[in-house]
Amino acid sequence: MLRLVSLKLGRLYRYVKLAVLGSLAAALVLNTHSLLASLQRNELSERRFLQLNKCPACWGTSWCRKFLNGQLRLESWGRLRLLDFFNVKNVYFARYGEPREGSRRVVLKRLGSAQELADIDTKICRRATGRGRCDLLQALPATEFASLNGDVRLLTPGAVEGWSDLVHCPSQRLLDRLVRRYAETKDSGSFLLRNLKDSERMQLLITLAFNPEPLVLQSFPSDEGWPFAKYLGACGRMVAVNYVGEELWSYFNAPWEKRVDLAWQLMEIAEQLTNNDFEFALYLLDVSFDNFAVGPRDGKVIIVDAENVLVADKRLIRQNKPENWDVWYESKFDDCDKEACLSFSKEILCARVTVDHNYYAICQNLLSRHATWRGTSGGLLHDPPAEIAKEGRLEALLDECANPKKRYGRFQAAKELREYLAQLSNNVR
Repeated sequence: MLRLVSLKLGRLYRYVKLAVLGSLAAALVLNTHSLLASLQRNELSERRFLQLNKCPACWGTSWCRKFLNGQLRLESWGRLRLLDFFNVKNVYFARYGEPREGSRRVVLKRLGSAQELADIDTKICRRATGRGRCDLLQALPATEFASLNGDVRLLTPGAVEGWSDLVHCPSQRLLDRLVRRYAETKDSGSFLLRNLKDSERMQLLITLAFNPEPLVLQSFPSDEGWPFAKYLGACGRMVAVNYVGEELWSYFNAPWEKRVDLAWQLMEIAEQLTNNDFEFALYLLDVSFDNFAVGPRDGKVIIVDAENVLVADKRLIRQNKPENWDVWYESKFDDCDKEACLSFSKEILCARVTVDHNYYAICQNLLSRHATWRGTSGGLLHDPPAEIAKEGRLEALLDECANPKKRYGRFQAAKELREYLAQLSNNVR
């Protein structure tokens, strides 16, 4: 009986697959003319495609000249709008050309799905007029995004606290850093908000409220050693970042030595974001195989999705001394049935100096046997060589890092795991 059911399900899956492929083929035939036209034209030089008309309710304009001059072109399949149905995240790959530097690959992001971007317009309209639809340019002056006018000297915590993960608990020091490093202005370098144009202030605030990923990349740049993709610029509602390489997921079945090196790098990233000389703790609230990529030449692991990053200022915590501020915080293991589960309290992350969240997130969702992704289990370090499996130390450290049995066990396990992985990959520091 069970075999009969499985056979029927298998046939049904094949029929559905064939139906989808047939529908796609029919659509390609019926739309051949428009498809050929879309392959020939460069949509990245079109203001409508870039949604430049939405500005200043957009991400910026610093790269508009490059876009409009045709220096960026979508790669082959990216030109087919028919395939946008499958591109839910609105992420595109393109070639960017400079006369002296030649051509290189870049990643373009709208920073949201079509529905999420439409929701931004709706929210702006409701805040300004109480209605779901309106003229954005006329509505913006009536929103909080325009209330911080040219007379306001600083961007202060009280004005933006809680707008997004990045500023769930902002310090003045963090906000000064965001303004000073804001890349969508010609006069970057000053922490004075009043030095920005009205349109630039609104762009900064809208980015901060709806998707602060560009601000994370700008404020903690790769050029200074932070493990994030390099921010390049924006035009309308399209942001350009440096192409890093294939997603971490593509290395799930790589040779053991490669996976060990990647795991070591991931633990080093967790350490760097938790403890650094700047005393900013950057907590990763969304950790999955799709949010990291690996450089094809240097093999370096980089974070390529930084929308959900909470930044806590350890100096401010020490200064204000909230309740239990100096008590080490242990994240609770989340044994859920879904992929990429994490359990955390933003309020506690904002109020403790010593937190193990990043170690927990990396171990549980990427490295240990508890990691599940796209129907797989076992994590990046699955199926170790027989001698390592027999020794048992790696499995014990991963288990303690993901689901500690001792008090403060994750802190010690993470430290030992970093050292052990360094030995295994010959990366002893």
